[in-house]
Amino acid sequence: MDGRVTATVTAGVVAAARIVAAPDGRGGTALPVLAGQGPFALRRTGVRGPEARVALVGAMSAPLGGDRLTLTAEVEDGAALRFATTAATIALPGRTGAPATYDTSLRVGDGAVLHWLPEPLISARGSDLRTATRAELAAGARLVLREEQVLGRTGEPPGRLVSRLTVRRAGRPLFDQELAYGPGVPGWDGGAVLGGHRAVGQLVVVDPAFEHRPAEPRVLGGTAVLTPLAGPAVAVGAVAPDALALRKLLDSLLSYISGVVKVI
Repeated sequence: MDGRVTATVTAGVVAAARIVAAPDGRGGTALPVLAGQGPFALRRTGVRGPEARVALVGAMSAPLGGDRLTLTAEVEDGAALRFATTAATIALPGRTGAPATYDTSLRVGDGAVLHWLPEPLISARGSDLRTATRAELAAGARLVLREEQVLGRTGEPPGRLVSRLTVRRAGRPLFDQELAYGPGVPGWDGGAVLGGHRAVGQLVVVDPAFEHRPAEPRVLGGTAVLTPLAGPAVAVGAVAPDALALRKLLDSLLSYISGVVKVI
């Protein structure tokens, strides 16, 4: 299991998982490392052309307060990986009141492609979660990364959620955004932030083809906007009343982006 240990301590569960995707020498992608413990159950879900597909199946309730979870994915030069989860992730309160952390680290090599498309993260009442996703891309890498957060289950207020997304390309910063919601966060539900909406999402698409065919800024439905970045990339931010409406917005903008560049 790649030398990692899962431990249950008074503060919660400490667990890690790792994915490595590499060219298989036949035009496809192999998965020489697919390892996880605790709440992480990683499954191969087939291939499509050069792309290997992996799904994360929740093996236990997580993250709970006090849990420390780490997920790492490496896509080697020339490989292609599509990652998904089989269900939403629900942040729940723990027994100690300590916050949970969920860190994701992605590395995409030259000529490699990564689609990182998990289902939404739901911030349940009483939970306290800090998430961080960091992507390091080679100059010739391509990335489609989606994050969705739902603030509270049906009829309940959310817990506290702090989420940071950082993307670096060729060693230089490309995108760095931190969002915070819930109890103790000033103005999070006001008109300048969510305006009463309960679902929020980000979409970052990086493709060297944007250098020759840059995307134009675009507004969709009054609650979603596409912004070109200072590099061959675009970022989408969207809010919506619920997870279904949010996904529809993000899918519409991804379809528009795919008309500008070929997003595999």
